Amino acid sequence: MMAASLHTGVRIPIKSHQFHYKPPHIHPSFRLATIRCSVAAPSKRYSITLLPGDGIGPEVISVAKNALQLTGSLEGIEFGFNEMPMGGVAIDLTGVPLPEETLSAAKQSDAVLLGAIGGYKWDNNKKHLKPETGLLQLREGLKVFANLRPASVLPQLVDASTLKREVAEGVDLMVVRELTGGIYFGKPRGFGTNENGEEIGFNTEVYATYEVERIARVAFETARKRRGKLCSVDKANVLEASMHWRRIVSELSKEYPDVELSHMYVDNAAMQLVRNPKQFDTIVTNNIFGDILSDEASMITGSIGMLPSASVGESGPGLFEPIHGSAPDIAGQDKANPLATVLSAAMLLKYGLGEEKAAQRIEAAVLDTLNQGFRTSDIYSAGHKLVGCKEMGEEVLKSIEAQVPVLLS
Repeated sequence: MMAASLHTGVRIPIKSHQFHYKPPHIHPSFRLATIRCSVAAPSKRYSITLLPGDGIGPEVISVAKNALQLTGSLEGIEFGFNEMPMGGVAIDLTGVPLPEETLSAAKQSDAVLLGAIGGYKWDNNKKHLKPETGLLQLREGLKVFANLRPASVLPQLVDASTLKREVAEGVDLMVVRELTGGIYFGKPRGFGTNENGEEIGFNTEVYATYEVERIARVAFETARKRRGKLCSVDKANVLEASMHWRRIVSELSKEYPDVELSHMYVDNAAMQLVRNPKQFDTIVTNNIFGDILSDEASMITGSIGMLPSASVGESGPGLFEPIHGSAPDIAGQDKANPLATVLSAAMLLKYGLGEEKAAQRIEAAVLDTLNQGFRTSDIYSAGHKLVGCKEMGEEVLKSIEAQVPVLLS
């Protein structure tokens, strides 16, 4: 368990908010049809801020919320949920993508679960009024600096990968991406004019020692809990910021003699992820390289609809979200794959609350549901049962309630 992801101390109640937010409408069929009785008296209580967001976000968040509620009732955990606006829906409601009340609620909770943000409606907004700006502000406000993205090819979905079976089968890696530094946030940045009078745009790739040390420490700890191999990806043959990165990571490795450290240039890493992804266990890299490589790694699995992520800091609540977008073209049509959000809820339990057993219950239920042949359209293949978001969620709940034996390594 990473120290950066644990929350201790007094639980702070969510304060009332100055504006009235009506949670996004979810068709009644997306909710549990029956009330399930708790089999374990609640011994722990956690407050969770839900940010359904835009597009398919409300649909997948509804499924994940039900999974958390049922799992909690079986594991003696009580959840208090607080739905707040963020993204495009917040722009329409309040005029900004991240209202102060939403950030306040998130900070006061034990963990934050996000659905998806964005949509065609807001694509032409000015930068400060784009839904994506709200996500950057949320990450900054929560002080989460480490993004953990697992990419595992499940045996049930190996044929959904675009890679050959022999290449994709058995892939299980974790990308640890630095989230709040580097070229996305470095200064100076902006627009100007060069000595020839031509307009230019410029950004700065910069990392302080403490920023590299803290993300590297998270990565070493993560690798230690996996298979003990860590690959640090940089561009140290060209970039001074990467030279600094490599030196700091190498120095820190002395504290982790049980973890095998290697270094790889980012262009080679991009190639190796396609050529031989099984060589990787844990990858640590900067913001922009991590942004690209984690998306590349996700497609090895066959669908981004299956992949969760966790963003954690040194203290305070973590942010948990599926890596897929808001998919406005299928929103409200019961076509979304909710499993990435359900697995994000499992990461919330594991990395955000330290509830390992509850997390494993959800993870095992997802595997059991896939074993039974249920597939949404993004992972469907002949011989399986095509279902929508609602039915996939119901099948996961059945598997959770059946107390599926945990079959995870």
